[in-house]
Amino acid sequence: MGKPASRALVAVVGDASLPARSPKRRLSYELGRLLVDAGFRLLSGGLGGVMEAASRGARSSPRYRPGDVVGILPSSDPSTANRYVDIVIPTGLDLGRNMLVAQASAVVAVGGGAGTLSEIAFAWIHRRLIVALRVDGWSGRLADERIDERVRYPSLQDDLVYGADSAIEAVSLVTRLLPVYTRRHRAIPPGDAR
Repeated sequence: MGKPASRALVAVVGDASLPARSPKRRLSYELGRLLVDAGFRLLSGGLGGVMEAASRGARSSPRYRPGDVVGILPSSDPSTANRYVDIVIPTGLDLGRNMLVAQASAVVAVGGGAGTLSEIAFAWIHRRLIVALRVDGWSGRLADERIDERVRYPSLQDDLVYGADSAIEAVSLVTRLLPVYTRRHRAIPPGDAR
């Protein structure tokens, strides 16, 4: 009997707190649901705002299975995870946990401040696929841009932070482009600490 096919983890990052009727909350919910609908698992920082809305959306998918929602927490306290997280990973790393979140197969950003910016930067360094929703915050500022001039994929002329206007477009980009984004960061070459 063969090993079951694993489903890629897609990180959803963004604002840690949002007003109840925020368009970003609705967008994140739809994004989480559509990612699981498309056969992905959801990874986030496990807290509130975009993370909670995406986690709740993932659980609303008819294709949801227990274990589909993973939260990598900044604290050592598992009780800080939002109630929609299935697998809670308390790290005790504070903001250092952002580097772990950025290790997902792809990162989708919805708004966000400095923490989200760090996750996008780590994902860029580690050659991950990045999709950014064109909304207020760092995702909107970096959509359709390159983070720096490093060549992450020589065969991809348009390697950048891919901009999306909707959850449907974001999931479509992830589905279409993820098979191309297979390289991984190995180490910083001597003399190249950018």
